[in-house]
Amino acid sequence: MSELEDLSRALGAALLERGEWLTAAESCTGGWLAQSVTAIAGSSGWFDRGFVTYSNAAKVEMIAVPETTLERHGAVSEPTARAMAQGALAHSRADWSVAITGIAGPSGGSPEKPVGTVCFAWAQKDGGCEAQTCRFEGDRAAVREQSVRHALRGLLARLDRSPMQA
Repeated sequence: MSELEDLSRALGAALLERGEWLTAAESCTGGWLAQSVTAIAGSSGWFDRGFVTYSNAAKVEMIAVPETTLERHGAVSEPTARAMAQGALAHSRADWSVAITGIAGPSGGSPEKPVGTVCFAWAQKDGGCEAQTCRFEGDRAAVREQSVRHALRGLLARLDRSPMQA
């Protein structure tokens, strides 16, 4: 069994136990996180929907990322990741969301945001939203896989810290 499968199974078990739902907003991973969690039998009981918002227009139209956020900070930024996570929650029935936006390469990087820069956000309905920026090494596939792994681990860590819902 792969690590992504193990993480997805653990995430599903935790969400099922709590009676909670997940949504995802993905850019550079192109739906890989959604694919990973929906590969788990029974995921229809805890995964609501995924948004693949690869273009800026998709981020604005599908999950209401403010154009000013994109203009001011760029698509690969913590403010954009936060807006993606919050927008995914607002456009779903989920209790938790995760957002991933980054530069998987091999081109598209800059000195400020080199290839491998990925921004994440995790949000809880009626709760907080945390963001983080990572830099991953490797080719496009490696950056994307590491991004999905990091997002899933981040969800599990936040579920462990969050109090059980009544």
